[in-house]
Amino acid sequence: MPRVNSQLSIADDEIQITPVRAQGPGGQNVNKVASAIHLRFDIRASSLPPALQQRLLALADRRVNKDGVLVIKAGQFRSQEKNREAALQRLVEFVRAGAVIRKTRIATKPTRNARKKRLDSKIRRGRTKLLRGKVPE
Repeated sequence: MPRVNSQLSIADDEIQITPVRAQGPGGQNVNKVASAIHLRFDIRASSLPPALQQRLLALADRRVNKDGVLVIKAGQFRSQEKNREAALQRLVEFVRAGAVIRKTRIATKPTRNARKKRLDSKIRRGRTKLLRGKVPE
């Protein structure tokens, strides 16, 4: 049962882990052993709070398909167990990213003095550039 934080964990029966054959070079071993892992996690059917489910579905993540299923492929290790741990760790990081509630930004206006300073510096820069012109003879 992977723990996301102190209040939140994901039940094992909500996670589908399927061993598959790894891609890429590896000699004969790659054709015989299913060491890579495909992890599937249905966000909509999970026991996560509805607000968190909505935030996870709203994330622009290409691993989430249109049905709301997160698919994680782990195959960087030779061992199936290490790939399983890596996939579960990525799942936990994904849910943690959705659990963070960002503060809404409050739009502010620059002060009158800040606007005046900005315009003064623009005028000063313009004068400096004017002096770089050709000298009249």
